[in-house]
Amino acid sequence: MSTRLACVAFDADRPRSVADFWAELLGWTVTIDRRDAVDVAAPDPDGLDLALTFRPATRAKGSKNRIHLDLASRSLEHQRVQVDRALALGARHIDIGQGTVPWVVLADPEGNEFCVLEPREEYVDTGAVAAIVVDTNDPARLAEFWSTASGWPVAHGGAQVAGLRSATGLGCWLEFIRTPDIERGRNRVHLDLAFFPADDPAAELARLRAAGATEVGPDVIGSAPGLALADPETNEFRLLRLAHDHSAV
Repeated sequence: MSTRLACVAFDADRPRSVADFWAELLGWTVTIDRRDAVDVAAPDPDGLDLALTFRPATRAKGSKNRIHLDLASRSLEHQRVQVDRALALGARHIDIGQGTVPWVVLADPEGNEFCVLEPREEYVDTGAVAAIVVDTNDPARLAEFWSTASGWPVAHGGAQVAGLRSATGLGCWLEFIRTPDIERGRNRVHLDLAFFPADDPAAELARLRAAGATEVGPDVIGSAPGLALADPETNEFRLLRLAHDHSAV
């Protein structure tokens, strides 16, 4: 038994509006549309693309997110098309100190940062989302924790970058990038974990605690269902029961 990655969750001032942006940009579809959550998922049921969930925000965005998405491209022309499409849908160029780089840094209509990458061999089979990227002081340590939490093996590790991917080789990467100056405080983007109804929630919680997770109050991450936790670098996440309604633990 183990927990698994369920979704990337965004706090949103207008959940349906920003969900529509991401659905159009990625070629995905809105699969759940409720007042408390709007979900966007890839149309391929055999893939391992994680859903994106948009929930009502309780606080304004005040700093750069510690988690962002990198989008894949098949060629330089496809990268340009992706950037133009994002801008037409409401994205904008932003400067986060990236300098001259081959990828393009943008923000969605609510200011969530993301990158449209130049073509890279390691992302040729990921689908629209190449990677979920996490800023960290210690990539190897945080990758170890999230490998335990997600069940994804560490595919590569190092002092600057570490990456996880599903053992099936399908779907996006989960990558950890060393970032010396990390903004603290509540994240507008976080990961959610889930377990199946047959699993023992107490055992899963104990396993996550042993790996370095701590419990946090609902004021830290909002009032959505699930148990509020934080990883060893205080990145918030939720532990959900994997069910159609994502019922709380």
